[in-house]
Amino acid sequence: MGYGGPIGLIVVGLVLALAFNQEQVGPLNVTTLGWILVLAGALWLVLTIVQQNTRRRHTTTATTTDAQGRQASSQRTTESDPPPPAV
Repeated sequence: MGYGGPIGLIVVGLVLALAFNQEQVGPLNVTTLGWILVLAGALWLVLTIVQQNTRRRHTTTATTTDAQGRQASSQRTTESDPPPPAV
């Protein structure tokens, strides 16, 4: 999930809210719709930032079998920081 969708939604919302000359198009209030899109885009952007900045946990389990048929399992858990966001 990237940043393009939420930023695009914010831009469309701001155009509708601030640059549109007619307030009412039929039963639809364009200014209100624009602000709703801006809020939805901002919420989407915040959720994207939170999701991309959480720590990642990986668990690896390995099972080995020796010559007598005995099995041994080992489990390793690692936590890593996420990569920096792509610009």
